[in-house]
Amino acid sequence: MAGGLAKLKITAYADGTFSKPLGEPFSVVINPHRYSHGYAIEYNDPQAQGSSGGSPQFNRIPSETVSFELVFDGTGVLPPAPGVPPDVSKQIDLFKNLVFGYNGRIHSPKLLILAWGTLLFKCRLTSLDLTYTLFKPDGTPLRATANASFEGFNDEAELAKMANQSSPDLSHLVTVKAGDTLPLLCYDIYGSSAYYIQVARVNGLTGFRAIAPGTQLLFPPLSEASA
Repeated sequence: MAGGLAKLKITAYADGTFSKPLGEPFSVVINPHRYSHGYAIEYNDPQAQGSSGGSPQFNRIPSETVSFELVFDGTGVLPPAPGVPPDVSKQIDLFKNLVFGYNGRIHSPKLLILAWGTLLFKCRLTSLDLTYTLFKPDGTPLRATANASFEGFNDEAELAKMANQSSPDLSHLVTVKAGDTLPLLCYDIYGSSAYYIQVARVNGLTGFRAIAPGTQLLFPPLSEASA
């Protein structure tokens, strides 16, 4: 619904092209009250044992991580969401089958895209911890929390593009298609959705959520987008 509360949506895919969704996306009933987005840099330290100080040398940039806590509720206090069963166990089964379940077509757990506001994260689940906190008299759970952690995923083509992000000729003119968003386009071009505000400014956009199909957008070199 236009103007409604945007919900965190998780979509599963069969491969790293993220072109063919597997089944229906999962939209949460209760948005997380926060999420953590982690970044890291790994270095090697060639100093001999017993040396003072250090001279760390760059090794690699590991995958980014995202983690959050979701609440599943079956008390009836919240209005039912379309397509979401009222039973907590069934809600969790839907969630687990999407993010945790092994897929025989790809011989591994599914690849995922987390989408919520400016967050657009291609990833795989790394850990899932469920805690049940409220029960019916017969022991049936009425409320549960899920602490989920995800590790970013990039295919070889994206990794090669990200390794060359600082190239001075990295400039693109893109025609918007139906379903495109500015964060998603930034992720495809720069390897990160973080530059959407700068790209919106370059193109004179006052918003980033509703861009008409057919609109042409200029994506400047990364050094200019970062300015």
